[in-house]
Amino acid sequence: MAGYLVSDTRKVTTHRFIEMKQRGEKISMLTSYDFTTAGIVDGAGIDGILVGDSASNVMAGNSTTLPMTVEQMIYHARSVVRGVKRALVVCDMPFGSYQVDRKEGVKNAVRIMKESGCDALKLEGGSEIVDTIKGILDAGIPVMGHLGLTPQSINKFGTYTVRAKEEAEAAKLLSDARMLAEAGCFGVVLEKVPAELASRVSAEISIPTIGIGAGNGTDGQILVVDDMLGMSKGFNPRFLRRYADLHGVMTDAIGQYITDVKSMDFPNEKESY
Repeated sequence: MAGYLVSDTRKVTTHRFIEMKQRGEKISMLTSYDFTTAGIVDGAGIDGILVGDSASNVMAGNSTTLPMTVEQMIYHARSVVRGVKRALVVCDMPFGSYQVDRKEGVKNAVRIMKESGCDALKLEGGSEIVDTIKGILDAGIPVMGHLGLTPQSINKFGTYTVRAKEEAEAAKLLSDARMLAEAGCFGVVLEKVPAELASRVSAEISIPTIGIGAGNGTDGQILVVDDMLGMSKGFNPRFLRRYADLHGVMTDAIGQYITDVKSMDFPNEKESY
């Protein structure tokens, strides 16, 4: 079945991401962490789904992404893959699974791909991890980079504020983006960086840039699905647009169910055997 705005039902690949950039077609991405949500997101016609380590916050209630394990990411990614027919499924490599050394990074990457069935992996960082990225690419695994605000490094940053506002950090981000493209990554997420810098990076590298809080000059956009659907409360970053109020819809529905149970309206005669 064709999606909401999609007539082309062919499986989206990393190569097609690059083709989309080349012809100026914007790339749409959202996160998903479970079978049911992934099926809805995919059916609507999304280009890419990120199984983010943001599952740590959204699904598990942790304050950072750091507690996520390889096993937990495989569980979420496998669940998502089962629900997806068309979208490119990218899985985050969690904190500690690739920062130690190249050999361990490649070993964990192979395991995640093998056990989850996802299409590609995403790693946070630039020059510090480029050797590991090359090793993963050499193993035949597509890699998406992630620069700017990298949540796995939150304890180093000490804040979730916008990154690369200063000249030195902006220059490093641009250099890292070029390095990731040259290494063979098929795309890079730019998180919470000035729009002007994100536009410059997008113009200067051949691979697609996917922005979150990086303005409109990137080659695509990504949001956390629970945030854009309005399921979460109290998280109101400037870059977030809420497309629904599912928190309100769900609360009203559950409230009505409670009322019907207590008044003995549910189940009625037709709903009984």
